[in-house]
Parts: sequence; C-alpha cells; structure tokens
Amino acid sequence: MKIFAQAIDLIDDPDVIKKYDEYHKNVWAEDLEAMKTQGILRMKIWRVSNRLFMLMETSDDYDPDTYSEYTDNDPKAKEWDDIMQKLQQKIPGAGKPTDWWAPMDLVFDSEWG
Repeated sequence: MKIFAQAIDLIDDPDVIKKYDEYHKNVWAEDLEAMKTQGILRMKIWRVSNRLFMLMETSDDYDPDTYSEYTDNDPKAKEWDDIMQKLQQKIPGAGKPTDWWAPMDLVFDSEWG
C-alpha cells in the first residue's frame, strides 16, 4: 500500500467553502467507483478554514500520472475536476507548476524506530 498526503486551499469565501462541503457530502457514484478501479483504496479530506488536507491510501501499483490521464480523459471525472478547480487555489510552495494539490513530505511517524 502507498500513502499520499496533499494540501490545497479553497477560495476563501464562505459560499465557496459551503459549496465544496456540499459537493463532498454527495460525491458522484461514478467518481467513487473510478477511484477504486484506478487503485485508490481510501481517500479522506479534512478542512480547517479554507485549507484542505487529503490523505490517500492506494494499491502498490497506483500511479498518479495514470490517474491524472484518466481524470483528463473521462468526461464525468473531468466535469468533477473542473467544478473543484473553480473552488480551489494552489497553496504557496505547491511544488512543481504542474501540481494542483501540493504533495506533502512525511516529517514524523510515531512508529519510526
């Protein structure tokens, strides 16, 4: 299993934040199924103010580039991403210019030796 941690900001507007939360209370079934078929075993998103933190647990063969290709080419996934990107904005220091969500580095694990 692989684990990915990422962060992004929502546009800092109460209406935008409410809309984002509402979408995530009713994620489209097609997107949930697609995540599983692409190797995402579990995804969790937390929010504080307008900052989002996402934790993904994936299969060992999960490839973020393959998932990006899928979301760029599947009409329903593309529609979801287009909606979300209108509500989100990159955080400072977001990594590569091509990164939308900023990958986070693990700096502590209580199970380290």
